[in-house]
Parts: sequence; C-alpha cells; structure tokens
Amino acid sequence: MTAFVVLVLLVGVERLAELVVSKRNAAWSLSQGGVESGRGHYPFMVVLHTGFLVAMLVEAVVRRPDVPASLAWSMLVVVIAAQALRWWCIATLGCRWNTRVIVVPGLAPVRSGPYRWLSHPNYVAVVAEGVALPLVHASWVTALVFTVANAALLTVRLRAENAALATLPPVDVAQHA
Repeated sequence: MTAFVVLVLLVGVERLAELVVSKRNAAWSLSQGGVESGRGHYPFMVVLHTGFLVAMLVEAVVRRPDVPASLAWSMLVVVIAAQALRWWCIATLGCRWNTRVIVVPGLAPVRSGPYRWLSHPNYVAVVAEGVALPLVHASWVTALVFTVANAALLTVRLRAENAALATLPPVDVAQHA
C-alpha cells in the first residue's frame, strides 16, 4: 500500500509539473495571437483528473484488495509507458503544448514525433493511465468509473480540439516526409 501511495503522489507531482509547463506555454500561445476553444469543459476535466488521484487512494484504503504481483507489475509498466508517451507529446509540441485548447493561427498542425502516427497521442496516454494506474493496486472501481467519465469528456474535448485544429493551415506533406 505504501508503494502505491508513493506512486500516486509521484503522479500528482508530475501533474503539477505539467501545469507549470502548461501555464507557461498557454501564455506563449496567447501572446502569439492564440485562440482558446472549449473552455466550458475545462473545469470538469480538472475535477475529473484530480478526483481520479484521490479516488484510487480512497478505494485502496477502503477495499484493501489483495493485489496479484503480476497485475501490479504489468500495470506499472503501462503507467510508465503512458508517462513516456505523455512527455514525448509535450516535448514534440514544445511551446504549443498546454492543457487547454489553444491554437495559434497560421501555424500548421504538428505531424512529427508521435503525431506522425496518431492525431491525439496524448489521449492514448491518458486512457492507458486511467486504466493502469488504479489497477496497480487493484482499484478497479476507480479504473472503470474514470474510464467511462473520461470517455464522455474526451468526446467533448476531441470535438473542440478537432474544430480548433481545422482552422489551421494544412501540413506540407513534403516537408514532413
């Protein structure tokens, strides 16, 4: 249980680091004429992701599940892979990455790094972590509830993000070949 609490706290610290990067990058995007979309869902996203961290700890304390080592270790590998993918996305987008939907008019969408293969690789990381992190300590209720709530949120978020990205100029395919 102690290792799980430490893991969740480390993920919480990682989220705070993301928010620092996001705030700096959002300020840059706005200073470059960036336009924000989808503000309405953002508070729900903050509550959902914060509640997710708290809920899995509460579930682990209340249920005190027996955790098979194979489940804990395999899910930890998925969590680490999700973090690596998340930070690859952040590094690839550079100053354009933030937790809001802000696009800078005139800048073509990024099609390098993980964006070569997926339109929204960061959300793959979020979904994987949403399942795997609670399951490190067999907190399956949190994994299930978060996954369903996050699917609803991502439906709204992707609609807003795709509409915002559609306002950008097309990517020069020859430049990214």
